[in-house]
Amino acid sequence: MSSDPKTHLAELLQAALASVAPGERADIQLERPRDPTHGDFASNLALQLARALKESPRKIAERLVRELPTSPMVDKAEVAGAGFINFRLAVAAKTDVVKAVLARRDDYGRGAPTGRKVQVEFVSANPTGPLHVGHGRGAAYGASLACLLAFAGNEVCREYYVNDAGRQMDILALSTWLRYLESFGETVPFPPNAYQGDYVREMAAQIRQAHGSLYVHPAVAILASVPPAPARREDGEYPPEEKEQLERHLDGLIEAAKDLLGEEWMYVHQHALTEQLADCREDLEAFGVHFDCWFSERSLYDTGMVAKVVAELEKRGHIYGQDGAKWFRSAAFGDEKDRVVQRDNGSYTYFASDIAYHANKFERGFDRVIDIWGADHHGYVARVTGALKALDLDADRLDVALVQFVSLFRDGAKVSMSTRAGSYVTLRELRDEVGGDACRFFYLLRKQDQALDFDLTLAKSESNDNPVYYVQYAHARICSVLDQWGGKEDELPEANLKPLASERELGLCGRLQSFPEVVAQAAGDFAPHALAFYLRDLAGEFHSWYNAERLLVDDDRQRRARLALAVAVRQVLRNGLRILGVSAPEAM
Repeated sequence: MSSDPKTHLAELLQAALASVAPGERADIQLERPRDPTHGDFASNLALQLARALKESPRKIAERLVRELPTSPMVDKAEVAGAGFINFRLAVAAKTDVVKAVLARRDDYGRGAPTGRKVQVEFVSANPTGPLHVGHGRGAAYGASLACLLAFAGNEVCREYYVNDAGRQMDILALSTWLRYLESFGETVPFPPNAYQGDYVREMAAQIRQAHGSLYVHPAVAILASVPPAPARREDGEYPPEEKEQLERHLDGLIEAAKDLLGEEWMYVHQHALTEQLADCREDLEAFGVHFDCWFSERSLYDTGMVAKVVAELEKRGHIYGQDGAKWFRSAAFGDEKDRVVQRDNGSYTYFASDIAYHANKFERGFDRVIDIWGADHHGYVARVTGALKALDLDADRLDVALVQFVSLFRDGAKVSMSTRAGSYVTLRELRDEVGGDACRFFYLLRKQDQALDFDLTLAKSESNDNPVYYVQYAHARICSVLDQWGGKEDELPEANLKPLASERELGLCGRLQSFPEVVAQAAGDFAPHALAFYLRDLAGEFHSWYNAERLLVDDDRQRRARLALAVAVRQVLRNGLRILGVSAPEAM
């Protein structure tokens, strides 16, 4: 039988079931009770069997307990409540986890290889400006989820989808060129809905430094061909009709600039893309977020993939023409309305390239495709899954995790953010203020589909109220104890663990035993926050033990047993923090 307590108990129950109800099958479930007085594990097997056996769950539970094979790992099995079976493990079955942790070290909790290829696509922000704190939450969640899935045994590909072919990049290129013209005294009114940040001026200055006045053209050529924008409002708010006029004005400036600059437009466009993408890469690397693939949207057009999927949808009867445009019958697949995939001028929409991108993902052979999107993209889920179904692809292989917004509070005031206006808090600024570890951990303290209020004051505090400090301090505290001891750590795996008998010590052992279960469950639920909660609880139990009982006691056997347990706690803290992308300092 298995040496893992949970698996071993499941095997015992299976043997009892075969004796009580031969031929009957059941999904044997074992959970750790919230109240430790109820035992170490509880099973509802008897409740599952009640209907089939036409007997009260309690009586079935009593029969199952009588038929349980004898096991040295089980101290006691008893019936509780309406028919639950509670198990209490023998002390040795609890403390053996220390040896298991010290034997596997960095691999403790790691799942066996599943053979499944999983793609996690996250961040994928338009490279039109610095990443802000909202992007940071998606980055922290995506990176941690990818590590969690890999640790659970999957082959994971981390991907960033570069939107380098759409309107937003055209707006950035126009913004850069207009600032470039401005530096030469040209008086083209800067559109209020273009990108306003200082980084745009910096890119314009780079072009001027490299090429002088090469790209200067009479501004009047633009002004004469574009309908004027509505008057700028101090509060930045416009009624719907004026917003539409603003966007038409911006589109008009882009088209005029393209006509005026010709091939030179592509230089400005590429310069802006290159600069912002490089800044994005650098920012994410500094945040501990790494990608295996940076996938270009432009490549979907260059390879003909966009045209191919639209043609395939049309062939299957899912496209119709209206007002010169091509529409996908999205409503037939659960969307609120049909969607344009090709405009009347022949250009494809963002949605068309999104369909092509997801078809490409499936072509690459991933068993599971996970998209991490901002909450404002919730309407995209139905249309993308609908397009996959229309292409006869298995939409069940696609999962979409929506990341809710972040509200950042500084000095009690909420900080507003607007990418085009440039009045936002960047991820880099947040890291500089509170540190990368606090950013990563705080982003994960709430489930990703719930709104997050980021408390800067708490994140910077060195107190037990700060969860990341609390967890890291537990790790550093254990390192300090080992330094004081001065012995050889490699001797601790052979320590006699019988002295570990107090309630706190056995409780810590139970918490260590549950780490593989937490990893597997969190991976299955796409829930790295569950791991963050686990680490906080583990640190809390260690601090409680440390404050109540001396580790460096005079008795050598007891001292070594306690140190072995402490090292096991340190190892699990380190493994969990590594998954979350948070450092495990040895001193604080």
